[in-house]
Amino acid sequence: MTIDELKHLKESEDKVEFKEAKKNFPWNGGSHTEQKERRKCYLGYIVAIANEGGGYLVFGMSDKEPHEVVGSDFADGKVGALEDAVYENLQIRVHIEELFDDNSLRVLVTQIPSRPLGKTLKFEGVPLMRVGESLRNMSDDELFAILSEQEPDFSAKICEGSTIDDIDKDAIAILKEKYAKKQNNPGFKTQSDKQALTDLDLMVDGKLNNAALILVGKKDRINNTLPQAKVIIEYRRSETAIEFDNRIEIQEPLFVAIDKIWDYINQPASNPTFKLKQGPYIYDIPFFKEDVTREAILNAIVHRNYTITSEIVIKQYANKIVITNPGGFPRGVNLENLLTVNSTPRSRLLADILLKTGLVERSGQGVDKLYLYSLLDAKPIPDYSKTDMLQVELKISAGIQDPSFLIFANEEQNQRDDNNKLGVFDLITMDKVRRGISSELDADVVQKLLAQNLIKRSGKTSSAIYTLGDKYFEIAQTADEIAGYRPIYISMIADGYQKEDKLNMRDFVEIFADRLTRDQVRYMIEKLVKDNVLTPEGTGKGTKYKLNIDNSKGDLFELIKKVLQE
Repeated sequence: MTIDELKHLKESEDKVEFKEAKKNFPWNGGSHTEQKERRKCYLGYIVAIANEGGGYLVFGMSDKEPHEVVGSDFADGKVGALEDAVYENLQIRVHIEELFDDNSLRVLVTQIPSRPLGKTLKFEGVPLMRVGESLRNMSDDELFAILSEQEPDFSAKICEGSTIDDIDKDAIAILKEKYAKKQNNPGFKTQSDKQALTDLDLMVDGKLNNAALILVGKKDRINNTLPQAKVIIEYRRSETAIEFDNRIEIQEPLFVAIDKIWDYINQPASNPTFKLKQGPYIYDIPFFKEDVTREAILNAIVHRNYTITSEIVIKQYANKIVITNPGGFPRGVNLENLLTVNSTPRSRLLADILLKTGLVERSGQGVDKLYLYSLLDAKPIPDYSKTDMLQVELKISAGIQDPSFLIFANEEQNQRDDNNKLGVFDLITMDKVRRGISSELDADVVQKLLAQNLIKRSGKTSSAIYTLGDKYFEIAQTADEIAGYRPIYISMIADGYQKEDKLNMRDFVEIFADRLTRDQVRYMIEKLVKDNVLTPEGTGKGTKYKLNIDNSKGDLFELIKKVLQE
């Protein structure tokens, strides 16, 4: 957007609001006490414009056409901080640009996205709308109309110009094979491609719909018609690295792409296996489990908003995977009810096909699976805390928090029949107890676990303290929790020495906060000294540890591993 273009825009028709704002402008209500005055501020106008479908807020130009440049000092030199502050307050991402005319007068342009379908933005708890020159509170009728909006099934929409020739032969062969197996209908594999697509509602009157294209369309056709239907994977060995170590774009039909995505994530160098041996118990735990990772990716593909022209991005690190997909949570879903509400997918037909072919097990309940397997592996629960109205962000952590709990939970699960397995809420409660949380526990689940000796209670019911059952402590007593070096720990130590030449015990404790106790950290540091990776300097609390490896001679993570292997 240029200044010349801005000069001829009409506020109502072009969804733009002009303010002179020569010498500052209220950010969030200023000193006003009445709501009708407080809302006439920067955040208030952003809320109103977003509620109208998005547009522009322009500071430094007059509001009468043609809009003359008068210059503004609002947020001068603080554009980046302003974008961050808007996100922190409203949970939407705006784009802010500074323009200058021939006289070096400054114009500040804030590009504001639309509110999501069926949702409103609010300023100080109130949804706002623009009316003429002023802002007003949204009426009940207007609010009800927005909340009643229904998202059309994008995946069922016909893709004009598409024919049976746009189908990828390998992808549809996989679809037919999986459907035949899941539905116990071997004859389905022998059907013609056209008949199979028609039977599954992927072809209507000889035309493919978007679901067909996403699932079994040719790569070129997908790229031309739905370029946003791709998955980008970036790998970084360090969380602090700005540049990725490797990057790949996968834009294939989903029945082909899902295996390629997993194969890329599951490379030995980026998805090692932690070998847990504790007494008679032996477990091989991959950093990123296939069931969890596939479910998370398929959730992103099904629930994303395809009308937003951006891709699903997977960022893989040594100790976590972060998946972002366009569009916030489906309607009716939030952080508090993720596990209790059956979500309504934006692409219902697409979700239905994944269910019928066995790529997902239960429609609308994939998050249960993510939680269940993460807890069984004693890993942190999936983290959706950075999700906002415009995108879902899911973090899956690789680190095992408590090997004894992993053994305890899995041994219990393995001895149960299929009708009596530990459920996700059982494991959530057990994990809370493991972490010393005895309040706000589900009373029914607590009673069930007490009866099964999976947890114990001490003290009166009103102020009870809960601990895990005796079996857990029997397992823990045989534990040598960090007898070997986990790759993730080596990576974290390497990161620490990238910043400092010498580290003390307090530094190590901070590095492993929420992962290891102080005693476990001390045990590992003493072992690293014994293995000639570290050299202590000084005595007592003043002891610092120097790395016996030249940081300048390559990848520090790999150098430490090499020393330990020798």
